[in-house]
Amino acid sequence: MKTRFLLLTAMVFSVTIGFAQEAATPEPYKPSKTQFMIRGYAHAGFEYKKVGDEVETTYVGSSFAPIFLFKHGDRLLFEAELTFSFEENQVEIDFEYANLSYVLNDYMIIRGGKFLLPFGTFIERLHPAWVNKFTSMPLGFGHDGIAPASGVGIELRGALPIGSAKLLYNIYSTNGPRLNNGLDEQEEAGLLHFNNIEDNNNNKAFGGRLGLLPFSNSALEIGASYYGGTVGDRNDSIYQDVRARLYAFDFSFVRQISALGGIIDIKGQYNISNVDDATYFELEEGDTIASAYSFENKSNAYFAQLAYRPTMASNDVIKNFELVGRYSVIATPEGALWEQQGTQWTVGLNYWLSWRTVFKLNYQHTLSEGGHDLPPGTEITTNGLFVHWAMGF
Repeated sequence: MKTRFLLLTAMVFSVTIGFAQEAATPEPYKPSKTQFMIRGYAHAGFEYKKVGDEVETTYVGSSFAPIFLFKHGDRLLFEAELTFSFEENQVEIDFEYANLSYVLNDYMIIRGGKFLLPFGTFIERLHPAWVNKFTSMPLGFGHDGIAPASGVGIELRGALPIGSAKLLYNIYSTNGPRLNNGLDEQEEAGLLHFNNIEDNNNNKAFGGRLGLLPFSNSALEIGASYYGGTVGDRNDSIYQDVRARLYAFDFSFVRQISALGGIIDIKGQYNISNVDDATYFELEEGDTIASAYSFENKSNAYFAQLAYRPTMASNDVIKNFELVGRYSVIATPEGALWEQQGTQWTVGLNYWLSWRTVFKLNYQHTLSEGGHDLPPGTEITTNGLFVHWAMGF
């Protein structure tokens, strides 16, 4: 009996010592899956413009766009972008986007917040200063264009393999654009404003894009987009049922071709905006109605661009040059106070110091008729020489 007691006591003591030693030994180090990164881009330059008979010259720059990226584990992601720039000798801060993403599986991601809309490809992929091969945006694109840049809502996006091809898809819902009724800004009656942080009605806009990459090397991509919804204010009985329907078609081909000794990069996008017909009013002093008018509220804008870089040249300096050319057009509704017809062509020579730092020299010719600040039928010719230095980081 005594022997059994001593044996049991020894076993308990051994287990106790073992637990104590295990508790005293620190756990192996496990690296955190949380990561934080700041990326972004900036640019500076010099611009010479001759608008009609007037010459304007100025240095531009100090435009800074930090992008904040946060990864919490393998599935939860966050991104945000701010833009700091000078406008009329004042610092302007723009809140470009901020959204959360969750990776559901290998083919599907859901995100919510404010995000760049995949309406075509220009805004979401090409607009940053170091990605855009030109010193300016095409006519009708950008923040003041006829198509959306960003929106507040939710999106489902991903890619699916189809044999050797790939299908990209985006489905999203946002607060949608807002129709300007012209009561406060007569010159913008019928214009769509896309930066709708808070919804002006209870009808959410819906959109989506399908992109097909038919070849295994992904050199070619063809895409089609739709975005639409009610745009009138919920408390405005005249315009509360006015809807907008927007369409975009995009094209991209990037390939190194041995016969040409370098990379050919061709891109284009065509945007269409259709807004329901409505009646607008010209006001006199005291907000009394002087007359009523309407117009067919349809706009379109497109661009096509070509770039060639002799990447197969034996000379290390020559292979860093890039020849670029772009043609763009905008046409807004006839009869609107913001009616505009414009064409623009741009040619340039770029030099890449690295894959994300570029010097751009552009010559640009723009012929526009009408617009926000000009009477209909007034033609203005603008010629410009632009030198920009852009860097992504």
